[in-house]
Amino acid sequence: MKNQAFLSSVVAIILGLLFGLLIMIIANPFTAIPGFFTMIGGWLMNAEFLRRFGDLIFLTGPLILTGLSVGFAFKTGLFNIGATGQYTMGMFAGVWVGIYGDTFGPLQWVVAFIAAMVAGGIWGLIPGLLKAKFNVHEVISSIMLNYIAMYTINMWIQGDANLFNIAFSKTKAIDLNAYIPTTFLREIFSRSAIDLGIILAIGFSILIYFILYKTGFGFELQTVGNNRYAAKYSGIKEDQSLILSMVIAGALAGAAGALYFLAKGSINSGNQYSVGNELLTAGFDGIAVALLGQSHPFGIVLSAFFISFIQRGGYFMQTLGIKVEIIDVIIAAIIYTSAMAMLVKDTLLKYFKKGGKK
Repeated sequence: MKNQAFLSSVVAIILGLLFGLLIMIIANPFTAIPGFFTMIGGWLMNAEFLRRFGDLIFLTGPLILTGLSVGFAFKTGLFNIGATGQYTMGMFAGVWVGIYGDTFGPLQWVVAFIAAMVAGGIWGLIPGLLKAKFNVHEVISSIMLNYIAMYTINMWIQGDANLFNIAFSKTKAIDLNAYIPTTFLREIFSRSAIDLGIILAIGFSILIYFILYKTGFGFELQTVGNNRYAAKYSGIKEDQSLILSMVIAGALAGAAGALYFLAKGSINSGNQYSVGNELLTAGFDGIAVALLGQSHPFGIVLSAFFISFIQRGGYFMQTLGIKVEIIDVIIAAIIYTSAMAMLVKDTLLKYFKKGGKK
């Protein structure tokens, strides 16, 4: 089954890429082939290879965590479309400690990271409680919480002169001790944005795998995801499982916000949050990552790397006059193809189990 899942994802990627190439040929046949080559790896083939690859690894870290956030909820029967709001709350908590928490000294980044996870977990708790206690669908509640998070954070930032740089409509740079350390990684990938974030993200992937597949708690969560009422009948506290699932998912999304906004960046200036009326897209990218990785922690790591890879390729395709939105079309095609592959696989399995009888 694991091999079939992996193969279906590979086939979905190939078909999605071919569909994207077809769209590019229809739009502009003269730039389609060079653009496609750039997207699938040509952007790395120059003297800036190490710097660009380091930036790719940096951008993959937060994507892994948002994918884990959505995928973990999927495993327990929940659709965490509110990862964006949890990510935003985590970002704010991390930046707040990054500016006000100078008394923590060298541990400031650790405290900021933990604060981001707590904030994301609290924001995930709300739809979890609404689902468990009042059967409010998590998609509805978390979508609304995405916007509540965005407008609330904008209001808090703009109302605090120590946080808000009014000239650029961004948060101010955090303290030096609040940056996630780069250690030896910047020496290998010089002038890139890489830091320890990727190691933290992979560490969380291993932790989530252990929780889901090696603990009784993980078994209970997946049992609730498969059938909430059967789980309750067997003695599992399904309400508690639903709440804890959303809290953990929210904490992972909050950690993703910390990874991105506590980074030094390629020019040692950090990544300030731009105050605006648009949702951050990172949480929605996590949905694509989780679907392509079929919600398996290790599959999510691979799919996050792939999606980050082609997104960077799309950025460099713009030099050829190709719109970066083609990447969104390709990712959507991959997800649809992957969903269709799983549907066909499940249909065939049911058919053969019945001995070919209709």
